[in-house]
Amino acid sequence: NVPQGPVCTNLGLKPGQRLTVKGKVAPNAKSFVMNLGKDASNLGLHFNPRFDAHGDVNTIVCNSKKVEEWGAEQRESVFPFQKGGTAEIAFTVNQGDLTVHLPGHQFTFPNRLGLAVFDYFDTQGDFTLQSISWE
Repeated sequence: NVPQGPVCTNLGLKPGQRLTVKGKVAPNAKSFVMNLGKDASNLGLHFNPRFDAHGDVNTIVCNSKKVEEWGAEQRESVFPFQKGGTAEIAFTVNQGDLTVHLPGHQFTFPNRLGLAVFDYFDTQGDFTLQSISWE
């Protein structure tokens, strides 16, 4: 059973805007998740750093979900997270994709659902949300 963190709705994130998330990674973390999208069933970005979960070790797995159907996984080899450490992650919404900003690294993920607005955000797993801001 994955611990569920806060859920935000009606965010209204549009292209050119950025969501910044800060928090703490659990000392015995296996994985955590951040979801951005329209609602819980339609996710433009499922961001899942895995310390040791589902056969992945120190890997970031990203995906999208459209009406409960998962898309193709995209893996990032860079892994700037530490168990028991703090994490700051920012998501910038662009016209056709999202930019994920990590400490010392960034990558993009396509807006497969073609969302004009990202209203929904949640966190799950071994991560305690400390602050969330957007501009």
